[in-house]
Amino acid sequence: MVKAVGNEHVCVTIVQSSACSGCAARQMCNSAEAKQKDVDVYTPDASSFRVGQRVVLDGQLSDGRFAAVIAYGLPLLLLIAVLFVAMWLTGSEAIGALCSLLAVVVYYGGVYLFMRQRLQRRFSFHIRETAANS
Repeated sequence: MVKAVGNEHVCVTIVQSSACSGCAARQMCNSAEAKQKDVDVYTPDASSFRVGQRVVLDGQLSDGRFAAVIAYGLPLLLLIAVLFVAMWLTGSEAIGALCSLLAVVVYYGGVYLFMRQRLQRRFSFHIRETAANS
C-alpha cells in the first residue's frame, strides 16, 4: 500500500510474512509473525500513484542472488582469506581472528560509503497498480 508520494519517489508499506503465515494453525503457533516494512521505489511515474493505493512491487531474482553475494558471499570469503593469511604471517589465531573481523567491518563500511548509491539503483523495485485499481 502506498504510504507517501514524492516527485520521483513512492514509499510503499509491505507486510513481510514468515513462511508459516499462510498456515491454518498460525493462530495457535508462537512462531508465526508478520512485520511491516517501508520500501522506497524510485520511478518517474510517481505522480500517478496516490496515498492508500494498493500496488504490486516487482523485483528480479538475479538481483536477489547478487545481493546475497554482496552481503554474505564476499564477506565470508574475505573473512576466511584474511584469517588464514594473518594466521600464517603472525602464527596467532587471536590476531588472525581480529584481523579477519576487522577486514569484514572495513568491507561493509566500504560498501556503505562507496557503493550504496550504485547498489540502490541496481536493487530497485518496479511498481505497478494492482488489477483491482485499474
